Amino acid sequence: MPISAAGSKSLDWVPACAGTLSRRRESGFTLVELMVVVTIIGLASAVAVLVMPDPRGRVLDEATRFALRTRAAHDSAIVEARPVSVWVSGGGYGFDRRLSGGWTPIAEKPMRVERWNEGTRASIGDSSGRMRVTFDPTGLVDRPAEIRLDRGGVAATVHIDADGSVRADAG
Repeated sequence: MPISAAGSKSLDWVPACAGTLSRRRESGFTLVELMVVVTIIGLASAVAVLVMPDPRGRVLDEATRFALRTRAAHDSAIVEARPVSVWVSGGGYGFDRRLSGGWTPIAEKPMRVERWNEGTRASIGDSSGRMRVTFDPTGLVDRPAEIRLDRGGVAATVHIDADGSVRADAG
């Protein structure tokens, strides 16, 4: 006959061969086992969320994309034998070409107007909040420039040198 105290599990002892006693196992998981599994799933989820890339991309990637487009403007000035400029503001950047004594926006890829990604802030170093750098038909610039992009405590800098070279650096 099974014996159990109030609040404890009922133990059913069944006599086995040769006088040995064996316990009939109950099926299921204990609370401790379930808590361990839930903890492991929680930790794995936290790791997955932390290693997911930012959907806006890295700020260095954005600076590199801007630098490459600016380099394309440099090359366009040489190939077309006419001045091409890049303008930069806190909200984005764009490219213009000199036609008939005035600046005309370039609408073709990769030099059409672009906005900075959400959360990106551009520091130009100019109090006006907007800057224009012009590449002449030989590829030289009218003035060197440094554009710093910041997002979430991470920064990248794009350098436009007097010889027309363009590069992006972290920090």
